[in-house]
Amino acid sequence: MRRDSADGEVRPDTATADAVGAAQKLARAPAKKDDRRSSERREPVLSRQVAPPHHLLVERELFPRKWPFLLVAMCGAILCSLWAAQSLPAWGPAILLTLSVALVVPVDRVWDAVAVRPLAYRVAGATAVILLPLFLFGLGMTIWARDAGIAWDFVFTALLTVSSIAVVYLRRHAAMIFAAQIALFGAVVFTNISAGAVLGLLAGIGVAVVVTRQQVRQRASETAHRRAQERISSRAQDILTDYEQTGQGWFWETDRRALLTYVSPPVAEALKRAPKTLIGKPLAVLFDMDGSGEEGERTLQFHLSARSSFSELPMKAAIDGDDRYWSVSGRPLYDHFNNFIGFRGSGTDLTERRRSQQDATRLAKYDSLTGLANRFQMSQSLEKVLNSRQGSDRFCSVFLLDLDRFKHVNDTMGHPAGDALLKQVAGRLVRAIGKDGQVGRLGGDEFKVIIPTRVKRDKLEQLARDVINSLSQPYSIDGQRVVIGASVGIATCPDDGMTSEELIRNADLALYAAKDGGRGRLHFYSEELHAEAEARARLEEDLRDALAKGELQMHYQPVVSTSSEQITGFEALMRWQHPEKGWIEPQRFIQLAEDTGLIQPIGEWALRQACADVAQWPADVKVAVNVSPLQFANPQLPAIVANAIANAGIRASQLELEITESVFLSDIANTDAMFAALKKLGVRLALDDFGTGYSSLGYLKKAPFNRIKIDQSFVRGLTEPDSHNGAIITSITSLAQALGMETTAEGVETMDELDLIRHYGCSHVQGYIYERPLDREAALERLEQGLGAVARGPRSARAPRQTLLRKVVLDHNGHLYNGTIRNLSVSGALVQGLWNVPEGTQFIVRLATDFSISCTARWCQDDRMGVEFEIPLQKDHGGNIVALKGAPPVQIDRAQMRKAS
Repeated sequence: MRRDSADGEVRPDTATADAVGAAQKLARAPAKKDDRRSSERREPVLSRQVAPPHHLLVERELFPRKWPFLLVAMCGAILCSLWAAQSLPAWGPAILLTLSVALVVPVDRVWDAVAVRPLAYRVAGATAVILLPLFLFGLGMTIWARDAGIAWDFVFTALLTVSSIAVVYLRRHAAMIFAAQIALFGAVVFTNISAGAVLGLLAGIGVAVVVTRQQVRQRASETAHRRAQERISSRAQDILTDYEQTGQGWFWETDRRALLTYVSPPVAEALKRAPKTLIGKPLAVLFDMDGSGEEGERTLQFHLSARSSFSELPMKAAIDGDDRYWSVSGRPLYDHFNNFIGFRGSGTDLTERRRSQQDATRLAKYDSLTGLANRFQMSQSLEKVLNSRQGSDRFCSVFLLDLDRFKHVNDTMGHPAGDALLKQVAGRLVRAIGKDGQVGRLGGDEFKVIIPTRVKRDKLEQLARDVINSLSQPYSIDGQRVVIGASVGIATCPDDGMTSEELIRNADLALYAAKDGGRGRLHFYSEELHAEAEARARLEEDLRDALAKGELQMHYQPVVSTSSEQITGFEALMRWQHPEKGWIEPQRFIQLAEDTGLIQPIGEWALRQACADVAQWPADVKVAVNVSPLQFANPQLPAIVANAIANAGIRASQLELEITESVFLSDIANTDAMFAALKKLGVRLALDDFGTGYSSLGYLKKAPFNRIKIDQSFVRGLTEPDSHNGAIITSITSLAQALGMETTAEGVETMDELDLIRHYGCSHVQGYIYERPLDREAALERLEQGLGAVARGPRSARAPRQTLLRKVVLDHNGHLYNGTIRNLSVSGALVQGLWNVPEGTQFIVRLATDFSISCTARWCQDDRMGVEFEIPLQKDHGGNIVALKGAPPVQIDRAQMRKAS
């Protein structure tokens, strides 16, 4: 078989045509149905079919399939003998010569009949068409020469000619050569038989046998060696063919002018061209030089010109409409005289690897959901700005953004909706920032913006407000209207730090302050924020110590029936008296406990302590204990509750667990199972802060609540003109009565509020109007006085207040102090920062750089005091206090501060 270098097609020689045809029929035969591997086999191709190799057939043959020149020589010898004898031969020689020629004619048909048969058949065929015809020819020529008087030198010349041609045809088999010579010249001996001739003939046969055996051994050795080399070559060829056909790679070869002399067929197919059309073309025709880039083009041309090896050079394939890349390698070729004759090389498909590398690079630098730069890329960008060679290029600002109420969307609408919302947020954020900076997503609902230039503070503030306003506009998610907000913390370089770690930490502190101030706000970093972060860390450590040392206390606020004005129970409220800082606000350390995970052990302690205290109360008085959503998600909560009830020896109905609506945002199945387990214990359940979060009537339908607690935010605005809180409270109480549930209004502090609560149908009241929270001893003493409760308090409520975190400066007779306003109304404020201020002390408070107002301290506890403004603050049409629109005043240096006495 031979291989065409142009098209790579393997073609069988003529001698193997029949065998190849049989192999093709065998390859096309249908596979058995029960062959489970048949579906995995490749379609047979001509180059891989099993056919008898031509060299094996040649080695098996004892005589050639055709020998026309032997027939011509025999006929020529006969004609020449006719001319020499000048007469026809006698009947005997004529018959012998005619038979010899006739037996040589069908040699091809005899060969076809015996070529693939056993040795005996092939020997018989050789005898019939070789040995017998030569013997008859020699015998006929000898008798004719003897009878007709033909010169013997003429006869021997004819015999030698026929013998020589027969030797050429039989050159592959020494035994057949000797047999043919003996058959031809043995006829001469047979005609002129004598003892010497016979002995000579026998000696010649003996020598022929010896030589033949030697030649057979030598040929067998050569054949074995050749077959081994052919197997190696065939194996290598099969491997290369498989390598090409399976698409794992391809090969190419050029001449000294860089013109292709060979290219694998798969490459031609990919280029939609015939392999022959590529032969003689420049190697560069395989590639798109423009798409490969200047570096790839120059590198290839350089190596071809320099005649140097190259490896894994990425090149774009010259395929229209398909971005396919190949990795090309090659080396120069030299002949035996060290003359350059061209290049030979290989190639592999680089497309998928390149795409994988691009995807990996994109995932390493960009967020897969929003397409924004990720945390790593943003860190690199910030480091690049901060490490600029020129100091003027190191000015930058960092925005850290956190979405408000995103968790609610994620929990109520599902994560796909949350992902869709994040994509829209990213788009708005990019549009809001524009070319002023780079936007990235850090993870979750946290985003980061880098402003790589020096920008004035007021412009940064305006940009941050534009971002907040843009992100606060309604979104459409799955046909639903969604509204969220955003808080922004800002840090600048070099004012707030010179390294990326400092800037990110300080921007994060500013973000925390913005969220702590009511969300939907922006906040610049200040040194006080760092101090507050350190204070928070110290407070966390103190809280851990307080739990271990038993410094936490349980206080109890009475819950009074509006119809009988009798105490029906108490709500358990946790309090913490710090050994150095005094009483810590519950909102402060409870939130800290939830953030740090301490709420689990603290909540369990509160539950056990409340059950132990209620065991000392009258049997008909209950205690309500708040359960955090983190506690509610704990599968061990029913066991903890049951253990606390058993240890205290109380009835399960004396314990009421207050649960907020946020527990319904978790796994519904687990939530229902938890409610069922708690109800099975016999404890009462109350829905706390109803109406402030994710209120849904479906919650009341599914959960077995005994009580609904109306949040104090509805009570606070109850007496305000044009307030709709009364209608809301009426709806809640009506719904609760229809469902057989009690209602408790929280935070009732004035007689007007109490009257309206009774009017709107609430069954219970809790607030300062009846009693402040009492410690354990005071609560027990109060119960010993009886269950009757008397309302005491002012008739009307003070002006509504808003919570905020704003730095101010207080001036007292020329002495300046730094302070922080925690909440504010038009008539007064809660100021933190001054210790032990006497009641009646007068200050001038700088609320803004351009606004100050006189005030009087009305009360003070530790570092907090309540002040009353001399004149009420003004509000704009939107209900916002005008004085807060200005920038906060600059804080006083600590060396200039004085402490009030």
